[in-house]
Amino acid sequence: MADKTYLLVENNVVTNVVVWDGASDWTVPNGMIALEQDTTPTMVWTTPTATTASVLESIMGIGAIGYTWNGSVLSTGQTQPVYVAHPLKTAAANQPQTTGTTTIA
Repeated sequence: MADKTYLLVENNVVTNVVVWDGASDWTVPNGMIALEQDTTPTMVWTTPTATTASVLESIMGIGAIGYTWNGSVLSTGQTQPVYVAHPLKTAAANQPQTTGTTTIA
């Protein structure tokens, strides 16, 4: 059997990560559950494009210590990042803005 990475969850929080070959001489400690990392979904904030706000997306195989388990998915517990629109980085956008007539001497 191939080695697999498991997330050990105690009180709904990932507290350890182990690599297990499936041998029967090891069992999950009492009070913990083991989730196979590669097949456990994790909800994370992603930004689809540079001009949109972040959205929650389910990604497989990225769970880690400190993530929380709600019975169906892991979560980082982070709040949604704040999206701030920035002007395009062009020469025109970097020029000073004026109103009316300006004389350059």
